[in-house]
Amino acid sequence: MNKKREITKTIVISLGGSLVVPDEIDVKFLLAFKKIIEQSVKKGFHFVITLGGGKVCRRYQEAARLVARPKPFDLDWIGIASLRLNAELMRVILRNFSHSKVINNPKDILGIKEKVVVCGAFGPGHSSDFDAVLFAEKVGAGTIINLSNIDYVYDKDPRKYKNAKPIKQISWIDFRKILPKKWNPGSNTPFDPVASVKAQKLGLKVVVMNGKKIKNLQNFILSRSFRGTVIS
Repeated sequence: MNKKREITKTIVISLGGSLVVPDEIDVKFLLAFKKIIEQSVKKGFHFVITLGGGKVCRRYQEAARLVARPKPFDLDWIGIASLRLNAELMRVILRNFSHSKVINNPKDILGIKEKVVVCGAFGPGHSSDFDAVLFAEKVGAGTIINLSNIDYVYDKDPRKYKNAKPIKQISWIDFRKILPKKWNPGSNTPFDPVASVKAQKLGLKVVVMNGKKIKNLQNFILSRSFRGTVIS
């Protein structure tokens, strides 16, 4: 991917595995996602897409915990294997525009000419969010869209607290205050704490939005009104 591309036209998407494999593979979501990416590519946009492991990851990690005593390092590698499987699926789905191989190491993305690059994971110790940050740094992108199953970041867990308030805009300093300090394999946070530290240092903007409401993604790409949280 040419680093000289217009930065505003290169968007990094961190696609949550819960959207791809909430339980079974969500073919309806994949069709809608493919349509938006292909339409956007025709308008001149370029995409770097990283994926999470989804339910496949959590099932395998749970099986490992039940049968053995895996270390966090072991659980991370299970997660990496599952997200790489999702990445191969996405590469095939977008093959009309995508690079022919899933890229796992950020340094290997430079020089790729295709308009879509699907990425895997670089190594253990973090989620796919961190990989998205590393790839954004390499291609010179200023924005990461974090697609998950929530409309906004909240000031506290809305599943536990009915009075949790949505946040539309927040600084990295304040955002990191509501995150755990460390990354744990299989944990569920709006954006990985390790990735958040790196993103803040790079001055990246991260937009958290609900990928199930797929039209919202298109609205953001086209600079229209959208629902989500902007972290910067």
